[in-house]
Amino acid sequence: MSGEEHTETGTGWPDPAGPVRPSGPAGEPDPRPDAPDPDELSPLAPEVDPDGPADVGESTDRSVGRFGSLGAVVGGWRRVSPATVVILVLLALLGFTLVEQLRTTSTDPTTSAARQEDLVRILYDLDAREDRLRQDIAALEKSQRQLRSGEQGRQVALEEAARRADELGILAGTLPARGPGLTVRFEPGGEAAISAVRVLDAVQELRGAGAEAMQISGGDRATVRIVASTFFLDGENGSLVVGGRRLTGPYTITVIGDPATMRTALKIPGGVVATVAGDGGTVIVEDREVVEVSALHAPIELEHARPIT
Repeated sequence: MSGEEHTETGTGWPDPAGPVRPSGPAGEPDPRPDAPDPDELSPLAPEVDPDGPADVGESTDRSVGRFGSLGAVVGGWRRVSPATVVILVLLALLGFTLVEQLRTTSTDPTTSAARQEDLVRILYDLDAREDRLRQDIAALEKSQRQLRSGEQGRQVALEEAARRADELGILAGTLPARGPGLTVRFEPGGEAAISAVRVLDAVQELRGAGAEAMQISGGDRATVRIVASTFFLDGENGSLVVGGRRLTGPYTITVIGDPATMRTALKIPGGVVATVAGDGGTVIVEDREVVEVSALHAPIELEHARPIT
């Protein structure tokens, strides 16, 4: 052996002079403080991007975890039945409908901008219409039972047809009528005349309260039957044009119906009596046990329609 010192390796070969990997069990770090990283000595070690992930293994683990979660979600959706999807869609549509309904109701300009008096009048009109509709339903059900009763069915049918013809004639203004009702007198105050708008408001409120027949008279005793097609316009010198006929004040509406209900409708806060008083005029409402509506409306001449039997 030469004079150079050699380290016994246990294999019979001398220890190489260049830098070598540390001896010892695999996986143990080199105890020397200036020892190089073992991975840096390997030609297969990947280059580390300083701006990229610090650990390639960690990045791989994250990618695997992300794709694993996505696979779990996709697998969960594959297990959802078509019935569940339909139920979810219906629930979504129901929620959207409720939200739109609440938004529309909360932003309704008709009710949000109405005064308290207007809301009271609207509520009263709705209650009165509901009561009349219930009465009509009860009368129709009674007529239906009578028509199906057997031997008296024919006689009851004839009586019902005659009664219905009379009602239609009164509504159309082609037949006179009499019964309990009111007289509503409009008197202007000072130079302020009674406008057509105020008279039309009174007619509409009376109809809403169950008026069955009406006529309006002027100071010159001219009378016009009020039907569905009657119009009201302001005339010259404070006069009114009703259904094409000129009337002078003061004006009196004669109406058949329930006196208490119609009187309440006219005198509610914000009603006709209050608005005419605000214009400087006066409305005098009087109950009558029996009033007569004798003015007739000329029937319309039909050009194309013909009755059939």
